[in-house]
Amino acid sequence: MPEFAYTARIPSGQQTTGVLTANSEREVMALLDQRGMFPVRIEPVRKSGAAFFSLGRRIRSRYLATFYAQLADLLHAGVPLLRSLEILERQSTVPAMVEILKDVRARVADGTSLADAMAQHSRAFNELTVSMVRAGQEGGFLEDVLRRIADFTEHQEDLRAKVVGALAYPVFLSIIGTAIVSGLLIFLVPQFEEMFEQQRSTGDLPFLTNCLLSLSRFMWARPVGLPNIVWVFAALAGLFGVWWWWTSTPEGRLIVDGWKLKLPGAGPIYRNLAIARFCRILGTLLHNGIPILTALKIAKDSTGNRRLTLAIDQAAENVTGGQSLGPPLQASGYFPKDIVEMIAVGEESNSLERVLLNIADGLEKRTTRQLELFVRMLEPIMLLIMASITLVVVLALIQPFLNMGRMIK
Repeated sequence: MPEFAYTARIPSGQQTTGVLTANSEREVMALLDQRGMFPVRIEPVRKSGAAFFSLGRRIRSRYLATFYAQLADLLHAGVPLLRSLEILERQSTVPAMVEILKDVRARVADGTSLADAMAQHSRAFNELTVSMVRAGQEGGFLEDVLRRIADFTEHQEDLRAKVVGALAYPVFLSIIGTAIVSGLLIFLVPQFEEMFEQQRSTGDLPFLTNCLLSLSRFMWARPVGLPNIVWVFAALAGLFGVWWWWTSTPEGRLIVDGWKLKLPGAGPIYRNLAIARFCRILGTLLHNGIPILTALKIAKDSTGNRRLTLAIDQAAENVTGGQSLGPPLQASGYFPKDIVEMIAVGEESNSLERVLLNIADGLEKRTTRQLELFVRMLEPIMLLIMASITLVVVLALIQPFLNMGRMIK
């Protein structure tokens, strides 16, 4: 909805200003009248292009973690929420964060809850964070929730950094290898075309060399003005766009999420990370006194996988019917048996929140070791693939010269 800046008089005669979110100026006048204010001026808020761009930007996790921790400290010290937001807005050195906090503070000043104000900036505050803040406001433990969100955000950022750091070298190898092979086919191989023309005409050109020259010639052919290599890259870009669109649909994402869990080598690592996030969030919510059904509803989206989310939904339905949480999770086939047994023990001993946090810690340590082993195996495999492709290209170029040497003898 649009926003309107107003100037109004309160019953004492003093003027006050603010911003309201409404469908029209008439609705703003009605809202001011309900608050006992007399409107003097009402005008739409026009955001500048830079401000609009800032409000739509994604904020780095480390900045968000700092914001959550500082807000929790200010509230714990007895500073009112509006005053706390104003202080953090002034202290922030990130322009996008300043614009977001300014908007959140204006909405809270108009009577909007903090969770609803944060929900207007989905690229900065995800749905899980908004749900936890809303639960903290309703349950009266907002400071504790904010502090736990800060710890969780920092923890996830550290884990993400480990994953990215582990995969950086294999990705670098694949990019360099692709660039080298493409360079050989585009620039080096065509230089041998004339040398091998006589052997091609007599039928003595080796099959491997003939295939290599044909592939290079195809890349540089111009059937419709541009080289085929340009159309190949355009086709690949188009396929990527179609793939991205399909995976953004509910059906496509559900299928792809199922594939992610079944990938050889990487599937168990991805699954364990998702389950660890779910267990950590669910344990944190239960520790703060949130009922298990509400906690499951909030924590189910933390997995980032639709297949796991549906399995947790089914488990929540069974819990509604009075059953325990463990059996439906095991029936889904996505949760390992040892984890399900630990959850069942936690339910029986009335210490589910502590068990869930222990599961999250154990899974993350185990997954880190699996990831390191996977990357160690991936690096020599990438090197072997690059060496094999380069060897094929070199052999294809050398073999005609060897044949010519035999003919001279």
